[in-house]
Formats: sequence, C-alpha cells, structure tokens
Amino acid sequence: MKTFFTQFFTWWNGQTLGTRFHTWRHGTKVGTDELGNTYYEGGKDSEGRTRRWVIYNGYSEASAIPSGWHGWMHHRTDVAPSSEDYKPREWEKGHKPNLTGSAAAYRPRGSVLTAQERPRVTGDYDAWTPGS
Repeated sequence: MKTFFTQFFTWWNGQTLGTRFHTWRHGTKVGTDELGNTYYEGGKDSEGRTRRWVIYNGYSEASAIPSGWHGWMHHRTDVAPSSEDYKPREWEKGHKPNLTGSAAAYRPRGSVLTAQERPRVTGDYDAWTPGS
C-alpha cells in the first residue's frame, strides 16, 4: 500500500503512476546501470525522435545518471551502453549525491551555518557608495 501512495503523491521517489502507465503502454526496456536505474525508450517526442526516459532506483536525482547513459538519454549516441562494451574514460568521475540541505553540504568560511569567522577585507577592495 505504501508503494501505491508513494507513486501517487510523490514524483521524486522512483516513478509516478503516469510514468508507470506510459512505460507499460509504450516502453521497451533498454538496460540498467550500476546504480540500479532502469532505462526505457518508446514512442516519439515533439521532434520526431524516439522518447527515452529513466526510472530511478530510489530518489529521482538527475546527477545519478552515469555519463554513458547520459549521452544516450540526450540523443548524443544511438547505441545504449548496455548494447556495447562501454568503458568510462579515466577522467569521468563517479556519482556524488547532491548534499545541499544536509550536514555535509559545502559551507564556505564566514557562512552563518559554520563556526568559522568571515575573512577580513584586505584593502584591495573599495566598497561602492551611492553618489560617489
């Protein structure tokens, strides 16, 4: 029962009922990535291209799509990483979750959310004042 309510009332947690219905009617499974996200294609978009979408494993976070699948999702390539021997390049970074709003979020020196003091102005800066 929780799954039904989760899908009915939230868009950020897996798939909605509309996505489930669209996947059932038009979707062809293309593959799954190492994070458990499942990729589909089917139907046509407004530009006549094949529509492609992802059903996230857990919370919907676009940065959780690996680079190979990102290229396929955005029609940069017609070959899905599951169809070929895709190997990420050494410079491609792995997924890091968005930490905004969490205790691990970036907080620069001087932020009201950190105990550090704000850096002093060094003198190479002149504040603007109206009428000057």
